[in-house]
Amino acid sequence: MVILGIDPGLATMGYGVIEAERGNFSVVDYGVVTTPKDLTLPQRLVRIEEGVRALIEKFRPQNVAVEELFFSKNITNGIMVAEARGVILLTANKLVGDEVFEYTPNQIKQAITGYGGADKMQMQLMVQALLRLKKVPRPDDAADALAVALCHGQTSRLATEFRVR
Repeated sequence: MVILGIDPGLATMGYGVIEAERGNFSVVDYGVVTTPKDLTLPQRLVRIEEGVRALIEKFRPQNVAVEELFFSKNITNGIMVAEARGVILLTANKLVGDEVFEYTPNQIKQAITGYGGADKMQMQLMVQALLRLKKVPRPDDAADALAVALCHGQTSRLATEFRVR
């Protein structure tokens, strides 16, 4: 099964594509979709939509997993990221159907490290180990997206609990 994991963002949206087969995971691709700050918000949202559409058309994932938002400091930035996340969910649902899932940061950490309070470095090292990579994936947004995809791969037998409704 091909899984597309997405770490939502307005300036930088991370993506990770993995192949999951009987508990074994391998990387297909990972990277980021970026939007220039000089564009208007609607133009940036269009870029996000185009990026998600291109990824889904290229990799044909059976499932898309998206990280839920957590923000506590900058509410303005959080709202713009939430708008980008809405575009991501809309586009994924239109192209993949009901096979779109959401995970909280703590659920992702728990699935990857066994500890919901793991720090960024612990997460990155576990992503590297689980995917048998020579080095930690960069940039951080792409590593985070791979973690989202891995989380779904490891918990997909419980998928109905995390399906976007």
